[in-house]
Amino acid sequence: MNWYAIFVETGEEDTVQKCIEQYLSEENIKTLVPRRVLIERKGGKTYEKVRHLIPGYVLAYAHMNTHLYYQLKSIPRVYSVLKSQYDPVPIRQQEMELLLTLTRDGETIGFSEIYKEGDKIQVIRGPLKGLEGIIEKCDRRKKRVKVVLEFLGKLRKVDLGAYMVEKY
Repeated sequence: MNWYAIFVETGEEDTVQKCIEQYLSEENIKTLVPRRVLIERKGGKTYEKVRHLIPGYVLAYAHMNTHLYYQLKSIPRVYSVLKSQYDPVPIRQQEMELLLTLTRDGETIGFSEIYKEGDKIQVIRGPLKGLEGIIEKCDRRKKRVKVVLEFLGKLRKVDLGAYMVEKY
């Protein structure tokens, strides 16, 4: 079994997810529509909004075969399963592990407190817990920080919610 990306009508991800779970329940498919919490300002007020992390896609964990492929394509608002020239292409394991780690407490990724640029921080929550880095950029309004971390042997820039880090 592998994870596959199903291209759907944008804004209809939840509807398609329910249809897959309802109509293809005997196929033993697990679906995921990852979301994130964002702070938005409108009319001088701030609101927490939950937005889709990957708009227009539903992720499905399944044993993909020709029969299942055509069953998925027959669901309303499903355009296609991402594929190469002939066959559906599974999502790489490393990519899915990171996404599943980020969404392990559910399908929603939260946000956090704010720090200033140049602060040394340590990640205290989430899959990157224990890693140390330096804040490169802060977005106080959205309560997000861009942090430079050493991850998988390379320096990487990662956007994190400010609640996931603390000063080191």
